[in-house]
Amino acid sequence: MRQWNFHHLGIPTDEVKEGESYNPKYKFYSIHFEANPYRIQWLRFPKESTLPKIITHIPHLAFKVEDLDAEIEGKKVILDPWEPLDGFQAAIIEDEGAPIEFI
Repeated sequence: MRQWNFHHLGIPTDEVKEGESYNPKYKFYSIHFEANPYRIQWLRFPKESTLPKIITHIPHLAFKVEDLDAEIEGKKVILDPWEPLDGFQAAIIEDEGAPIEFI
């Protein structure tokens, strides 16, 4: 059986947060979950963001997995695998209308 470990909860916000970092590829701002004791990652998406509305408007759960490719195989992938940080790969699927991130 595959093992998933909770990684963080991503919550979209319109509020500018202190310490935000900008992702130029997908045009959004984030506060890394390490800045929050509850592992909340605040995400702010300006109008020019290129991400799908499901990601920019609905909170997502993120799980650390052993095999990213195996977890997304056969799923509705809404954000292909990418490297938000060096050595850190992630992808987002849609499951029953909810975004789920695998890391």
